Amino acid sequence: MIENIVTILNTYGYVTSIIVLIAVVVGIVNWFMGISPALWRLGKGLACRKIAILAKEDAYTSLRDLLLDSNLFRKSNIIKITNSDIQKAGQYSLLLAHWGSISEHLKSILSVKKDTTALIIYAPQAEGFIDKDAVSIINEHRNVIIVNFRGRLLNDIVTSLITTGYSRK
Repeated sequence: MIENIVTILNTYGYVTSIIVLIAVVVGIVNWFMGISPALWRLGKGLACRKIAILAKEDAYTSLRDLLLDSNLFRKSNIIKITNSDIQKAGQYSLLLAHWGSISEHLKSILSVKKDTTALIIYAPQAEGFIDKDAVSIINEHRNVIIVNFRGRLLNDIVTSLITTGYSRK
């Protein structure tokens, strides 16, 4: 009688162990298929992708320092684009623009920006609001983000590194 109970418990133990083992394997496979590609893209984005900053000198310095102080970005991956060099912005996959510096050049920036390129417009409210016409123009384009706060700016840059700009060659 006791031997039958022990046999039943052993069988039950083997079955539940197999179920737990399968659940662990499925969890590991799901992690690698779901999380690891995003981590890979983030790592590749932080290490390799160039961030083009479209801003006047003082705003450029402030934004560059913000990126460098985060210790996420390399100094060599941050590029300055002046208003006279807007055509060069088309070759980068992440554009960071200071609204006060580029408001007059919005249409030309949007014309060189590719659909797979992220454009993040930093528009601190202390410097004034973006007018409704400009917001309507911005809203017609993919991967354009308007940010009002510096902390949110870093978050949107990291998110954009994960979600945009990878073309296969």
